[in-house]
Amino acid sequence: MFSFQTKDFVITMSNVDQQHILFVFPGQGSQYRGMGSDLCQEFATARRIYEEASAVLGYDIAKLSFEDADDQLNLTRYTQPALLTHSIACLEVFRELTDNRVIPAVAAGHSLGEYSALVAVGSLSFAEALLLVRRRGEFMGTYGEGEMLAFPLEVETVRPLAEKHYCGIGGCNLPDQTVVGGRAEDLDRVAEEVAASFPRKRAVRLKTEGAFHTYLMVEAARHFRPVLDAAEMAVPPIRVLSNYTGDYHLPDAHIIKSRLFFQLFHPVRWIWNMRTALNDGIDTFVEFGGGIGTGETPDAKRPNLESILKKASRSVERETRYYPAINSRTLRETAAAFDPSNA
Repeated sequence: MFSFQTKDFVITMSNVDQQHILFVFPGQGSQYRGMGSDLCQEFATARRIYEEASAVLGYDIAKLSFEDADDQLNLTRYTQPALLTHSIACLEVFRELTDNRVIPAVAAGHSLGEYSALVAVGSLSFAEALLLVRRRGEFMGTYGEGEMLAFPLEVETVRPLAEKHYCGIGGCNLPDQTVVGGRAEDLDRVAEEVAASFPRKRAVRLKTEGAFHTYLMVEAARHFRPVLDAAEMAVPPIRVLSNYTGDYHLPDAHIIKSRLFFQLFHPVRWIWNMRTALNDGIDTFVEFGGGIGTGETPDAKRPNLESILKKASRSVERETRYYPAINSRTLRETAAAFDPSNA
């Protein structure tokens, strides 16, 4: 057994082999009205997380997330703190249910989720991360522009068509799934050309307030840099994957901040993140927070990254396991799967 202390908690490893577990956190687009309401009904731990978030942010994040009476949840300045809060609430409930036995070897997050990953390993405090993503969301909503489309095509197939119409690559989620960002009229032209050349390939419009991770976010990044520079950040005691490089963050807080800066206007290299983790022996994924699908209640939601993670795992010749931890039901089921008495 060994233990180490991060900024917010002490981790003790005993029953679970950490060498093969990845904690993963979704990004923007996985928000929904009612998110977190079930957790706060059942778990005092979740209520404390939401209370802390409200105190830091200066508004009632629980009311916004649960009710969203003014249709603000899809505004980036509110989406990002709400998703971070939900992800960390799911994480802390999971830790409670498992007596903190399950320790990851690696943490990763898609776009905004990278901040949740840094909180999960103690590199950022929850309060510091809330302040960062609040300003990040404000700047992205104020200074960014454009929209995003996901194409079921390889990046090098889409890139020339995107760049022809002044659009940029915003994310590489899978070898055959590429996200493109640009102004609406430019994206329409890209979509028309793709439809003409690949009639069976349908583009999907994403729920974002701008062309994230493209050149249209440069001004937002310029405003965000001094906020990042001033943030208190520690070297992660557990490896965290960088969306910007596709590899692990280096053990240097200043470099981590610079990569979070560049992440705002460079593609999310998610498939490289997953390849890095899988090549290092990761075989177990636990996803915390968010939810997608047409169901109206937390219990009816599906995990955001499950399909991508499972498809990425096909590249390795070994069994992999995926566990959702996105609502009360899946948290209890996943915690039970890690119960040594059930082995």
